[in-house]
Amino acid sequence: MYGFGTMIEKLKADPKTIVLTEGKDARILEAASRLLASNFLKPILLGNPEEIAGAAEEAGYNIRGAEIINPEDYDKFDEMVEVFCEVRKNKGMTEEKARPILRQANYFGTMLVKMGLADCLLGGATYSTADTVRPALQVIKTKPGNSVVSSCFILVRPSATGDNEVIAMSDCAININPTEDELVEICGETVQCARAFGIDPKVAFLSFSTKGSAHDPSVTKMQNATKKAQGRYPDVPIDGELQFDAAVSPRVARQKTPDSNVAGHANTFIFPDVNAGNLGYKIAQRMGNFEAYGPILLGLNAPINDLSRGCNALEVYSMAIITASLA
Repeated sequence: MYGFGTMIEKLKADPKTIVLTEGKDARILEAASRLLASNFLKPILLGNPEEIAGAAEEAGYNIRGAEIINPEDYDKFDEMVEVFCEVRKNKGMTEEKARPILRQANYFGTMLVKMGLADCLLGGATYSTADTVRPALQVIKTKPGNSVVSSCFILVRPSATGDNEVIAMSDCAININPTEDELVEICGETVQCARAFGIDPKVAFLSFSTKGSAHDPSVTKMQNATKKAQGRYPDVPIDGELQFDAAVSPRVARQKTPDSNVAGHANTFIFPDVNAGNLGYKIAQRMGNFEAYGPILLGLNAPINDLSRGCNALEVYSMAIITASLA
């Protein structure tokens, strides 16, 4: 696996700055104190400096040296309002409307990235994925040629050989029922993300059907998406539609689809909808003893990532490294 050690070495060579939007949350403070003890990633904590310092002292975390920015009295706030109004002018944004919006940490932090004052952002320890994605879509926007933001989970499990087993799953958090073309785009972004973690992608478009064993519009969608993805990414091993057992079990693959170059060995999984994806990664995490890292947001012009509201400090620290390494 392209491990955290490798990511940290990369960041040591080119340190980054990351915005942590929930500055006084104990999990954020613990992760920030750990980051501050190193030299490869500088956290910016958002919130009232006195409240943040008090929370850190009460919890026993050393955040000396941290940059703390209060949206309520930021010296470049007028400039930020001006930039935001320009970005959102097609939506009729005015200074009067912009000011209360930009006092919110999720929008304020996203604007720091937009203005080049930070490299990336990590948020969502206390608010929903939608509240992280919405400002990112409105301000950072999607990469040229991309139509959607999607998400990937990287799942890691130690194996008996001593190496980590690493797989990628998408989309497990954002797009409720992606179209064929959106699935193709999600596939391309997931392949890039998987490679960043040292995965040599073998992509399975998943279904409850294998090679036409069942008939349903959702099966047809995955069949068509597979063909389109194979055409767009000819150098990537891609197959579908595949049931999960056919995708990962060589024995089942030999029985159900013996001519496939992916079946039985897939390590990158594209789900038909967020319902299946979210269930799939959580089953792997809770019953398969995988560590789950994500959701890693894909398709944006800058790295902005979301935390689970149930995250712990170690997950915040790990996601901060992942986010910064993608900057």
